[in-house]
Amino acid sequence: MSATDSHSLTLGHSPDPDDAFMFFALAEGKIDTHGWKFEHILQDIQTLNERATRGELHISAISIHAYAYVLDKYALLPCGASMGDGYGPMLVAKNRDGLSDNPRLGEVRDWLRTKRIAIPGKMTSAYLALRLAMSEEGNPSGECDTIVVPFDEIFEAVKSGRADVGLIIHEGQLTYTHENLELILDLGVWWKIKTGLPLPLGGNVIRKDLAPADRTAINVVLRESIRYGLEHRAAGVAHAMPLARGLDTQLADQFIGMYVNDYTLDYGDTGRRAIREFLGQAHAAGLIPAPVELEFVE
Repeated sequence: MSATDSHSLTLGHSPDPDDAFMFFALAEGKIDTHGWKFEHILQDIQTLNERATRGELHISAISIHAYAYVLDKYALLPCGASMGDGYGPMLVAKNRDGLSDNPRLGEVRDWLRTKRIAIPGKMTSAYLALRLAMSEEGNPSGECDTIVVPFDEIFEAVKSGRADVGLIIHEGQLTYTHENLELILDLGVWWKIKTGLPLPLGGNVIRKDLAPADRTAINVVLRESIRYGLEHRAAGVAHAMPLARGLDTQLADQFIGMYVNDYTLDYGDTGRRAIREFLGQAHAAGLIPAPVELEFVE
């Protein structure tokens, strides 16, 4: 029996407070799902990206970077975006020795080129943003020395000396100072200055083997879950707290607000333009295999 016949769908998302908040209404039965049943599968974003290349889940959160590799299998849902509007993944280190107080980007690039950087996965948008930020004449692909480390082990990799610099995502953006680490570069700030656009980090995709009418109906349910969370914020934050990894309620609420907002209800023209710019620059730099034509569920 097909997924469409049974109305039973696998839904992959990260074990993070923003994704938990986004799907709180679904998980707790707060909204009418119109007969659709969702099996929540919680895995880190790099694992979800890899699973998406194999088309394993009906619906999944993925990195926008990874979308370039799954165009044949998935369409983008208009809801579920994680956009860094003037903030985003950060490069942090134990110290800034060798950098001036207010270094220009060229100085930061030169400094980073001498360091080993712990990254949360090569298909993450954070890694693609790093490569774009590091690109310049003579190094158009932004190559740098990296090691892949699970996102929740990056602080330890830096503090132990396994890496010199950590590329942090998720709640680490709010807690790196508690780890006695210093900010080297905020890639969301860099992208905003460069393009005037938010940095597209994550999105939700749905398999193309589902009928177009079903994809549209499922999008309505998922969007309603996000809307319900935004309108019942305290309950949504409380639901997300078990996945907040050391954040208190105030910080968890702040983090959720960074990545679940109006862009999450719908990318809008700005969000769509941001994805085209991000992946367009990536293709021009030879960092993704082909130009990307965005396919959104209607």
